[in-house]
Amino acid sequence: MYDMNVSTIHTIQNEGLLGSVGNTPLIPLRLLQVGAVEIFAKAEWHNPSGSVKDRPAAAILRAALESGELGGGRVLLDSTSGNMGIAYATLAASVGVSIHLTLPANAGESRKGILHAFGTKLTLTDPLEGSDGARRVAAALAAEQPDRYFYADQYSNPANWRAHFETTGPEILEDTGGKITHFVAGLGTTGTVVGTGRYLREAAPGVEIVAFQPDGPLHGLEGLKNLPSSDVPEIFDPLVPHQILEVSTEAAYAMARRLAREEGLLVGPSSAAAAVAASELAQRLDTGHIVTIFADSGLKYLDQAMWSET
Repeated sequence: MYDMNVSTIHTIQNEGLLGSVGNTPLIPLRLLQVGAVEIFAKAEWHNPSGSVKDRPAAAILRAALESGELGGGRVLLDSTSGNMGIAYATLAASVGVSIHLTLPANAGESRKGILHAFGTKLTLTDPLEGSDGARRVAAALAAEQPDRYFYADQYSNPANWRAHFETTGPEILEDTGGKITHFVAGLGTTGTVVGTGRYLREAAPGVEIVAFQPDGPLHGLEGLKNLPSSDVPEIFDPLVPHQILEVSTEAAYAMARRLAREEGLLVGPSSAAAAVAASELAQRLDTGHIVTIFADSGLKYLDQAMWSET
């Protein structure tokens, strides 16, 4: 765990849950260390709703409230594959904002259960169209009732990547004492890679930014996109990552089991995929200080097949 300083405590007292987002611990992954190459992960399940999505959700909410786009009974509308919706539901409830989410119908039952517990209005969308289809439905709802909804659209909202520019990047640089040599993060909305990558490119130009994505359009890595086969988010900047790696679902599932049984870390599939990408990168290096993002824990995925193999 980390020690909260006086400034952090003051922020939490003034902003409630919004002020408690970030400052997550950096965990060494001893299992994956290769010679003089060390790997660390930001444990994002320490955020209020349990995932890295609290960072952009808080930034989007804060910006919309400050600009007046939210208020007067307007409803925050967005699409989600799960974690962003849970982040919205958690943080919006704390500031009295109602939300309406579009969600692929095949999203995990635990995710749906959490959202229902918060009283979230859900519109379930065609599972075959995935997160892109959910986004199209949200856009249509916003167009039909523009006075009712504030359409957050996390895929095009600059507050998404700015959240990571303003929090994730500085935290990592401080956590590592400037020793970071490589930053590894997955491509979903792409906000984490773009925001953190932009910050590190400016503040520590020697750091290499490494993105990763599923190795094909059909995969089991919830929250991640294979960009060549998907609608590319408007906030994505292809000039930020120095390279993009590909990770298979099978390798990520095997890594999830290994992290749980050998490192004591129960993580979700996208976090396991991050560990695979970081491990593959480490194999190519003689020395290095790699930092990646563990987006969430494995608690919402216990009903998935990745735990069934021995």
